[in-house]
Amino acid sequence: MKPFQQPQPSNGRPSSRPRRRPDLTLPLPQPQPQPQMAVPLPLPPSCAANHQHINFSELVRLNRIGSGSGGTVYKVLHRPTSTIFALKVIYGTHDEDARRQICREIEILRGVDNLNVVKCHDMYDRAGEIQLLLEYMDCGSLEGTRLSDEPSLADLARQVLSGLYYLHGRKIVHRDIKPSNLLINSKKHVKIADFGVSRILEQTMDPCNSSVGTIAYMSPERINTDLNEGRYDGCAGDIWSVGVSILEFYIGRYPFNVGRQGDWASLMCAICLTQPPQAPATASREFQDFVGCCLQIDPAKRWTAAQLLRHPFVTGGGVVVNHMHNHKHKPKQNQVHPTYQLPPPRPQFSS
Repeated sequence: MKPFQQPQPSNGRPSSRPRRRPDLTLPLPQPQPQPQMAVPLPLPPSCAANHQHINFSELVRLNRIGSGSGGTVYKVLHRPTSTIFALKVIYGTHDEDARRQICREIEILRGVDNLNVVKCHDMYDRAGEIQLLLEYMDCGSLEGTRLSDEPSLADLARQVLSGLYYLHGRKIVHRDIKPSNLLINSKKHVKIADFGVSRILEQTMDPCNSSVGTIAYMSPERINTDLNEGRYDGCAGDIWSVGVSILEFYIGRYPFNVGRQGDWASLMCAICLTQPPQAPATASREFQDFVGCCLQIDPAKRWTAAQLLRHPFVTGGGVVVNHMHNHKHKPKQNQVHPTYQLPPPRPQFSS
């Protein structure tokens, strides 16, 4: 068979439009695998201008400062600036779709900028391992802290609620508020850590694990979806966790009649099938009421972070109405303690 030749037009010049041959196909080049490198992920446009990338090769690990089921945290030094950071290495394996979702989650975290939220400076994907470069809090977490002095506890609550108010206003739900995720530095600034990381861990942990972390601080409707007809308000869930944590600081132990490291069934029964814990009778009426406003079984009756910032326990505003049983006095949703927009006053409590 003679090879196919393009027909020549009558004027003898080659045609500029070759005829299509649907029976002919050309193989496309296969993409070549790229080597794994420690590279930063792109920032959202809103915060890219203010972000300075920190080269992973310039970080030196000093020592391990914490570890758990989700990952390990190291104290690291940035050699060019002598700045100390915390580097969180997240465990787990994930496919490409999960990785892209994780990257989107972390991009949101990197755009957060609040005095009461631990800053996420950078993120690296190194050999398939996700690592977060975080603000270093030199005094560690508040886990195991007892703080029965109410003015000091009120200041702690104000700082936590200020951070939550900021996050909730940006549609960011923490999902894992507990004493070990509340960090403090030598300036007595309390900051929320690991916001959004629990969501990342749920996508990276071994699927055989039925739960990430403990349920000890989870709200009843999150544990048992039948309690609220399957509806879950993440912001209200965070407020429940704040109430449990603040009460634990006051009494010096986990407030339910079961150990927080107990088995799942015992914790579930204590949280979902018993009445919420209350502050002891020796506490002020303001503190008793504050705890009650956080630990409502019905999530719709829990106060928001904005409303709790105006609570007399937090503001030191004197006599309190019993809001636990009289919700018509609940502040309007958009009302916030008037000093919130100003820089927070110097923290008063001491650890």
